[in-house]
Amino acid sequence: MRMLIVGAGATGGYFGARLVQAGRDVTFLVRPARAALLRENGLRVASPLGDFTVQPSLVTAEAPGGPYDVVFLGVKAFALDAALADAEAAIGPQTMILPVLNGLRHVDLLRERFGAARVLGGVCRVAGQLADDGRVLQLTPMHELVYGELDGRRTPRLERLDAFLQGAVFDARLSTHIEQDLWDKWIMLASLGGVTCLARGTVGDIAATDGGPAFVREFIAECASVAAAAGFAPAPAVVEGVARLLTTAGSPLTSSMYRDLQAGHAVEVEQILGDLRRRAQAVGLATPLVAAAAVQLGIHQRRVVGG
Repeated sequence: MRMLIVGAGATGGYFGARLVQAGRDVTFLVRPARAALLRENGLRVASPLGDFTVQPSLVTAEAPGGPYDVVFLGVKAFALDAALADAEAAIGPQTMILPVLNGLRHVDLLRERFGAARVLGGVCRVAGQLADDGRVLQLTPMHELVYGELDGRRTPRLERLDAFLQGAVFDARLSTHIEQDLWDKWIMLASLGGVTCLARGTVGDIAATDGGPAFVREFIAECASVAAAAGFAPAPAVVEGVARLLTTAGSPLTSSMYRDLQAGHAVEVEQILGDLRRRAQAVGLATPLVAAAAVQLGIHQRRVVGG
């Protein structure tokens, strides 16, 4: 099996490097400047499990090769259109497209563009960032990749993909309910991003503030209500697990959206909070906390990228 990873940033770079480390046939589609840096220094990963460097196979949009058996999309959601423009020539009739973007908006867009048959569902859980010197930083030992057919079937192609992904250090898991997994992650991400950005603090900061834990639980309840209205109500244990994580005393946890906000970078507001708010509005659900976070971050986004 041949995999093309679009981008070599915090997500694609990490999982791709682990696959290269395990001897898998992986190629990275990158922009020329990133390609030059990777050719000079290799793809370097700083990890709590031990630092390592691999020499990646690289292509650019001008000559992406292919078609590949699977194309892994690990870019920020607001970079999806540009990434697809670069990768489209590498996607053939039988190519599996495995996106691990946040939210669910990208799934609809990919189905419309390439047809439902080519699109898988993917969920990744890794805390990482790209350092100024080009290294991929894994911030915690957590590293999980979940994947499945959106209709829940266990198909031969999915079995082949599962075999390709197993044994590469990170936790790889085939799911027969990937759409529920996507919604569960969306609830967690929207809640974590929303509360840390609205409160301008860490989980521990919020937990230590009068009314903070109640605020967190109200935000989670709003997100869960949207999932339930869409037919993907989270299990009570999932909701309680998110609530425990987001109300832990002394926790330094923040969201990548909050870190991007603090750094003055673009944020995934439309994909994580804006789309959630629109889905709530479509079914007449009131989500005032989600709406407040979306408006606040929307202002930031306009200042950063214009519009």
